[in-house]
Amino acid sequence: MNDDQLLRYSRHILLNEMGIEGQEKILSSHALIIGAGGLGSPVALYLGSAGLGQITIVDNDVVDMTNLQRQIAHNMARAGMNKAQSARESIASINPEAHVHCITERADAALLDTLVAQADVILDCCDNFATRHAVNAACVKHKKPLVSGAAIRFDGQISVFDPRSDTSPCYACVFPAQATFEETRCATMGVFAPLVGIIGSMQAAEALKLLAGVGSSLAGRLLMLDGRAMEWNEVRVPRQKSCPVCSV
Repeated sequence: MNDDQLLRYSRHILLNEMGIEGQEKILSSHALIIGAGGLGSPVALYLGSAGLGQITIVDNDVVDMTNLQRQIAHNMARAGMNKAQSARESIASINPEAHVHCITERADAALLDTLVAQADVILDCCDNFATRHAVNAACVKHKKPLVSGAAIRFDGQISVFDPRSDTSPCYACVFPAQATFEETRCATMGVFAPLVGIIGSMQAAEALKLLAGVGSSLAGRLLMLDGRAMEWNEVRVPRQKSCPVCSV
């Protein structure tokens, strides 16, 4: 690290668990963010400010006025701009050293197969089950850790799925593709603005811990937040021997 980096990241370096070695790991790492909306906004900003060496953001949507209530990486001047590109501009205003690559396409299986293989950690910040399962399948195939978050109304959840561990479940172990889940959207159900900030910030924290080798991750644990009472519940989630994705 040069003198400017030592100053910029000094508060990380002062942490005994992090130090220079941990910060250098972050600087040399590559994160893939799927979605630059409510969850992806704080994820992108915190990873960029923390000094992630490379960040790839995937989002084919554009900034809309209804997004600005919670998607803090965007602003009124960027209405109509692609969200990934808008997030890149916000990161650059905080840390111009960040190398951000924007993919303005929908994250389908073929694209994910290529992008996941190139990254060190994947952050699922999307809003639909089909994409979540496609992301999970690619992470299992390439043995890449996945930090998954979700938020709707006043309810949030976060977990880590790490296929590098034989005991860690994958996303499909907890939410099977064949199961019937209510597909809820912010446009119809609403979402409490700070909720996505809470979950997204925790996703960024889990990703940085994984990359720097600090502490223990949420692998095998699903945290669920009731934002009305501000109460957390934790569920232990084992790997399913019959899972069609990770048990093959």
